[in-house]
Amino acid sequence: MIFIILVLLIFILLAYNFYVHYERNGRLINRIPGPSGYSIIGNLLMFQGSFEKFWKLHVTLSDQYYPIFKVWLLFKPVVVIYHPDDMEIILGTMTHIEKSFIYNMLHPWLKTGLLTAGGTKWQLRRKLLTPAFHFAILKQFINILIKEGEDMANSLKNIESTIVKDLVSFVSEHTLNALCETAMGTSLQGLGPFQQQYRNAIHQMSQILTYKTMRPWLHNDWIFSLTSKGRQQKRILKILHGFTQKIIAERKLYHEQINEGYLKSFDKDTLAEEDNSETITIKKKRLAMIDILIATSREGHLTDSDIQEEIDTFLFAGHDTTAITMCFVLLLLAEHKDVQEHVREEINAVMHESGGKLSMQSLQNLSYLERCIKETLRLYPIAYFISRITSEDVKLQSYLVPAGTILYINIYGAHRNPNYWQNPEVFDPDRFLSEKIRNRHPYSYLPFSAGPRNCIGQRFALLKLKALIAPLIYKFYLEPVEYLKDISLKAELLIRPSHPFRLKFVPIINACTDV
Repeated sequence: MIFIILVLLIFILLAYNFYVHYERNGRLINRIPGPSGYSIIGNLLMFQGSFEKFWKLHVTLSDQYYPIFKVWLLFKPVVVIYHPDDMEIILGTMTHIEKSFIYNMLHPWLKTGLLTAGGTKWQLRRKLLTPAFHFAILKQFINILIKEGEDMANSLKNIESTIVKDLVSFVSEHTLNALCETAMGTSLQGLGPFQQQYRNAIHQMSQILTYKTMRPWLHNDWIFSLTSKGRQQKRILKILHGFTQKIIAERKLYHEQINEGYLKSFDKDTLAEEDNSETITIKKKRLAMIDILIATSREGHLTDSDIQEEIDTFLFAGHDTTAITMCFVLLLLAEHKDVQEHVREEINAVMHESGGKLSMQSLQNLSYLERCIKETLRLYPIAYFISRITSEDVKLQSYLVPAGTILYINIYGAHRNPNYWQNPEVFDPDRFLSEKIRNRHPYSYLPFSAGPRNCIGQRFALLKLKALIAPLIYKFYLEPVEYLKDISLKAELLIRPSHPFRLKFVPIINACTDV
């Protein structure tokens, strides 16, 4: 009896496989080149194994099948694109704005916040949160970012010469604190163990979600909850949600203690923006992102759960990404001594002009450092892909992709496309001189995505990176312990090193003790 059931099941699966591949959409997909697979499971076996193996496969397939290819995961086709013209068709309009099933893996953690929401909810949240990242709002937080950079540099100043053995961990402590003090209005000083626990939990969650994404039979939350990884995820979620709940509770308590003075005047004092101007008039204390959410909840438009999903989303999107990017910047500067010295000369000059203290103006004047950051993001775009679902049939350069298809937009591949980037493997900050940017395809460089769903916090991220990196370059020579070409990378939700980054900081004797 069991044998008959198995035979029947196999027959049903084969029949369905035939239908999926030979009905109209399947035939359109199969015109697109790609690696050969097997009946029913498709290319699933290719994606099993370590995260390091998956990264190598990601790079190999991109090189082999440029500018487009497809893979089958069971009965789901995924089309990978990385030609700028195709990327512009998808990202440049509101037509294909829905995220794919890959982001469903984030729902237990982030629910449907700004990153994962679609349709009307995304549009409303985007409109609500955009004022929190206006330049005039960010300007009020500059002293917090500068102080965090000073604290990071000062934590190394009493050591004659030191090798930081886990650079990501060292940096992420400061990127998280800077993020919480600015956007969340909450200092994490004194929460050392709890903060470390949260940062470890983010890393573990990233591994779990990548593991789950590559195994379609685990996409059902009930089935996944029965596995050891599912039980681990449940424990990690308690840490992650507990952390943000604590931040929200403390901020609400603060507003209660001041009788909600800032929140009551939210409408008339916070968002009076002049047309065609980079100025927002704010009569009293400007509100952080969390304050905008709390104020909106007082009006009945958001629940506590809504606030938490946006805070979780922002901490995920703005903390780890910045920390890993900063590590890549420091490592590349260590490897390229001439570039590092040029950055240092620029920092010394603005420090001299500003009386030995960084400011918003001096950070804006660090144009070469900014070019170094942008070039780092070209070589190592931490969020190395975007995934969307086509809302209707779409004609790309060479193929018609049917509605409902999962698109994997390969940012890493686009950034190393030799048709748009001369000597793409070479670190060259001058690629981002204004005269070189002018005629470049706008969708050949997408570290913060592009189009209507581009990253809402990209200006904040660049400002934070400059504020944290400048004091380190001012006070230390950076020397490599190992070179990036010798470090294996792995593909989780973000690009990560397969083992901790290490970097040597050598104090500059004549550097000022306080930045």
